Amino acid sequence: MNFNYSEIENHARNMRKLILDMGRHAGGHAAHMGGALSITDVMAVLYFGVMNTKDIGMESEERDRCILSKGHSSLGLYSALIEAGLMDESLKDTFEDDYSDLLGHPVQNRSIGIEFTNGSLGMGLSIGIGVAIACRRKNLNNHVYVVLGDGECNEGSVWEGFMSAPKFKLNNLIAIIDCNKFQLSGATEDVMPLLSMKDKLSAFGWETREIDGHDIKALCTALDPDNSSAKPLAVILNTVKGKGFSFSENDNSWHHAVVTQKAYDQGLSELGFGD
Repeated sequence: MNFNYSEIENHARNMRKLILDMGRHAGGHAAHMGGALSITDVMAVLYFGVMNTKDIGMESEERDRCILSKGHSSLGLYSALIEAGLMDESLKDTFEDDYSDLLGHPVQNRSIGIEFTNGSLGMGLSIGIGVAIACRRKNLNNHVYVVLGDGECNEGSVWEGFMSAPKFKLNNLIAIIDCNKFQLSGATEDVMPLLSMKDKLSAFGWETREIDGHDIKALCTALDPDNSSAKPLAVILNTVKGKGFSFSENDNSWHHAVVTQKAYDQGLSELGFGD
């Protein structure tokens, strides 16, 4: 595939602004900012470089699917859907409001691009396996992308999925693991060390690639369908929680935080949207 790296980088910048906007709108309810910001770059690559969804629409069975297993990072998904035109931008001003379609965790609504409900961690990979099997049985030429977190990989159900996908030879399935080194209760290394995910998944029978999760070119190369193999693919992303803002990077207090007016204004300025 041919990629326009600068265009994708600009989409990622716009998405970070949307995340900031929605986080500010949530007010005292707070929002899961850190994990959304660590996946912004890969979500931009998926929706503006790799997946066909933006071009063929949600109505087509041939569309690629993106399943956000780490559902608390919903702002990373919503910002991509708004930027891609799959979701109306006006919805950003309803985030976490009563009766809104945009809740803290995604609720299935394919009319606005949300493929599946997620919130309880550890479910998305198994859902993705089922979807990948169904797509293959229908002879659909598409791909299923599942975005997981490193903390989420503490869940046993994730490892059942990691064992199952190679067994079913699901070369249409891509697991993207956001290793931002933190989870709700602290550093992932302290809570439950994962050691080498690459070695583990290779031993399970996955094609594995480990890259800088904020390098747009590396992301495009790793996720390019033209570089696919006969195995399910796991792409391990080394990322920074809260990426994009000096006040939130590698600060786990931004796992779920209130975006104050001061932080909002500073964030806009750092993105280049200030006055």
